[in-house]
Amino acid sequence: MTDQINSEEPGSIPHFGLTMVRPNMLGIPEAAMPGGYSIRTFRDGDEEHWARIEQAAGEFKSAEAALRRFRDEFGGYTDEMEQRCLFVTDERDIPIGTTTAWYGELDGSVIGRIHWVAVVPEHQGRKLSKPLLSAALRTMARFHDKAYLTTQTTSYKAVGMYLNYGFEPVIRTPECADGWKLMERLLGRSIVAER
Repeated sequence: MTDQINSEEPGSIPHFGLTMVRPNMLGIPEAAMPGGYSIRTFRDGDEEHWARIEQAAGEFKSAEAALRRFRDEFGGYTDEMEQRCLFVTDERDIPIGTTTAWYGELDGSVIGRIHWVAVVPEHQGRKLSKPLLSAALRTMARFHDKAYLTTQTTSYKAVGMYLNYGFEPVIRTPECADGWKLMERLLGRSIVAER
């Protein structure tokens, strides 16, 4: 199955939105941060770094658009961002990755949400995502007893990591089921049966 994954071109993978839930905050996996990197929380002025990282990771067409989104979504919540938004920094203390242990509504309840996970391309593939996710889940556990996230089939490697971190598929529609069948094929594992 590995050959099949490697042969998939990112543009050829059908895009399905996926939602995943972690039913509790117990047993959060540990992952060591590689040498030269560290994790810190949001500081005043970090919205510029957040926008730069998210734009570089392909979430926005420009840093200005990312900054507008940041201000719309988080602008009134600076105190919460100082507790919930995390940055991976390089050896020069420059932020190169981020995620937020935020919150949102799922099935009528407000629960934790892993939100806006991104690492700039030149630092991707350096084993930063797992320690960042571990730190975000530990942060989340201070505020919530379960969490969710949204992702997509084109991020199948991240989906595999989320599954390994205790997140489970949320399947509500035939389109969701099709997305998870695709994930089973791309990841070479039975996912829906694991539930």
